[in-house]
Amino acid sequence: QVQLVESGGGLVQPGGSLGLSCAASGIIGIINAMGWYRQAPGKQRELVATITSADSTYYTDSVKGRFTISKDNAKNTVFLQMNSLKPEDTAVYYCNVRTVNTYWGQGTQVTVSS
Repeated sequence: QVQLVESGGGLVQPGGSLGLSCAASGIIGIINAMGWYRQAPGKQRELVATITSADSTYYTDSVKGRFTISKDNAKNTVFLQMNSLKPEDTAVYYCNVRTVNTYWGQGTQVTVSS
């Protein structure tokens, strides 16, 4: 059974930093990409960042220069380092893993507020 376990969310002041991690277990086959999405209240889920098996990365424009995605292949774990956080980064963040199938984490709340 595939499980994606996320950790690292929480409350942070504007300008602060948080790190998210997502450990995938039970994955069979090649992981083509891992990534993070987020969903703010009243908004659609949006792609934040992805990293492929070849370590190619993509970031949505609003987080470029502030967020960094990375992964540990041996542990099937993907990370998202978030710096210079803004109130508009407040959302539930979801881990995503793509093989021939797509898997989602349960989500972790990130709140940026003073």
